[in-house]
Amino acid sequence: MDISFFKYQGAGNDFIMIDNRTSPVNHRQPELISRLCNRRFGIGGDGIMFLQEKEGYDFEMVYYNADGKPSSMCGNGGRCIVAFARFLGIIGTQTNFLAVDGPHYATISESGDWVSLQMIDVNEISTDGAAYVLNTGSPHFVQLTTKLSEKDVYHEGKTIRNNSTYSKEGINVNFAEPAVQGYAVRTYERGVEDETYACGTGATAVALAMARHNHQTGSISTPVKVLGGNLNIKFEYNGETFSSIYLEGPAVQVFKGQISL
Repeated sequence: MDISFFKYQGAGNDFIMIDNRTSPVNHRQPELISRLCNRRFGIGGDGIMFLQEKEGYDFEMVYYNADGKPSSMCGNGGRCIVAFARFLGIIGTQTNFLAVDGPHYATISESGDWVSLQMIDVNEISTDGAAYVLNTGSPHFVQLTTKLSEKDVYHEGKTIRNNSTYSKEGINVNFAEPAVQGYAVRTYERGVEDETYACGTGATAVALAMARHNHQTGSISTPVKVLGGNLNIKFEYNGETFSSIYLEGPAVQVFKGQISL
């Protein structure tokens, strides 16, 4: 069976996209998913998404990590699937779709390459030593650091992700350093089990954690520089709850093709 696919990237976070509305693919196959995401033996990607019909919504986003396992919410993936839906003619410049963590609203530029995605509200941030732990659709560990460009993100992130506290469920590990504007961030992602060029829920987690760290409240906009480009996080914070959270950034179609399953 041959299927068509599209490759998208959002600030360097890359994803395989499959329109699963007609002739649907049985995606509950971890070995198949991991093979498709393999950069040497498949298409290659940080994850894969299936766009499906869902009553009451423009579409449903079904996402798997590169290891073949179902994933929690992926922010940059969410932005990319909005761009994919626009490309397919399913939506105009705004949408309501369903993801694993619930409904999401998003807008997309007329040019189709800049997406603003509303994320879930966040009511709780805990601490682990000097680090912050919170869930922005996926669980995140946020640690302030210095000399970020020299940090061994793979080994340090892997150690934290697999320690006794987080090994069972896993956690995404973000290292953040103040920049001229906002923060520079590097992330080790569970499921990919490596550093990625960007992580949308991770950039969001850093922006929220730093607002708490700096005792900021009100309407806040935080630029975040990742290895693959620039993102922006906008939100409201009243000292207890983060709301009206938007992850903004590029979403670009890279190529399309066919592959045999």
